Amino acid sequence: METAASASTSTPEGDSGQHAAAAPPRMTTVSKHYFGGASSAHNHDLRVDIIENIEEDYGMFVWPCSVILAEYVWQQRSRFTASTVVELGAGTSLPGLVAAKVGADVTLTDIAHNTEVLNNIRQVCGLNNVNCTVLGLTWGEWDEPTFDLHPDVILGADVLYDSAKFDDLFATVSFLLENSPGAMFISTYHNRSGHHLIELLMVKWGLKCLKLLDGFSFLPSCKAASLQGNIQLVEIALDKGKLNCSSADENNL
Repeated sequence: METAASASTSTPEGDSGQHAAAAPPRMTTVSKHYFGGASSAHNHDLRVDIIENIEEDYGMFVWPCSVILAEYVWQQRSRFTASTVVELGAGTSLPGLVAAKVGADVTLTDIAHNTEVLNNIRQVCGLNNVNCTVLGLTWGEWDEPTFDLHPDVILGADVLYDSAKFDDLFATVSFLLENSPGAMFISTYHNRSGHHLIELLMVKWGLKCLKLLDGFSFLPSCKAASLQGNIQLVEIALDKGKLNCSSADENNL
């Protein structure tokens, strides 16, 4: 199964023999994700290992949107080879790690003050032997490193989960697209996010939808069987022709 854990470990830090004073253990698991071939342990072309913390919040767990976006990156890997990629709200970073493994120059970002998530991203990069830049980037905040980002592709898995943060997200996406002529934003999201609101905000921030797909339409059956939800994949660019998602061409891969 796509997110089956290979190991569960309880790892108390700094055990000096004084158990009463020891820090609470971090309950972690390592999930293995397979791409290509039969997408199985015995038949695959690429594997990514992810450290998940089952006691932490959203940023430390591999969600279905991340699995679907990572699969899309794999199937579209010719677009990512030798490209520059920024993943927003990367969390466990599965899509960005796949991009790195197929030859992209990848920057993985998450909320600047969320040091535990950022440290976990660094550990996962080491576990997978990839050289990614890890950067604290909070949507809607314009820190100096943000101005140095010039991605060909921006990735975001399940970043459209909190409508209160949509404006900040689209402001950041719009800035990065304007900073990188020809770039696009590829995101997966649950339809719970409010598609109409997303369309309105895209218009507000000068964005357009290039492609809208059912996230399960290209997913191998062995992965689809373990996932649930009404998940869409969207490709977004700067608006030069007033195209919106409702009229986007739902092309197959």
